[in-house]
Parts: sequence; C-alpha cells; structure tokens
Amino acid sequence: MTTTIALSGTKKGVISVTKIDEPYGKDSATVASIGISLKGDAENPEWKVHLPMDNLDAVIEALQALK
Repeated sequence: MTTTIALSGTKKGVISVTKIDEPYGKDSATVASIGISLKGDAENPEWKVHLPMDNLDAVIEALQALK
C-alpha cells in the first residue's frame, strides 16, 4: 500500500510513503520508503530515502519535534 500526499508549494508534486520488503535482495530488512516527485509520479520519484523499520519510531519522534 502506498500513501500519496500532495507536495506543498508545487503544482503536481507528491510525496509517496510505502513499505518495501526485501528492498536489497533476499533476506534484506524491510524499509519505509519516502519518495518525492515534482512531476507527480509517485511510482518513480526523483528523490527517495529508505528508513529501516527499526529506526522508524525515532525518525517519527524527530519529525514530531520539528513540528
């Protein structure tokens, strides 16, 4: 399941958030993938970051603190 969010300050940009199992091959750890597409193509973002699931709670806390 992918969640797509409109990217503020752009005409067509989107942020995509999805969970990817085995992103780097067999037995690699699951990650949360966050992508940015200025063109609105959530399936092929220009930028992306993969966050290990073990780090997700700490990253969420850090983002909440920024808010």
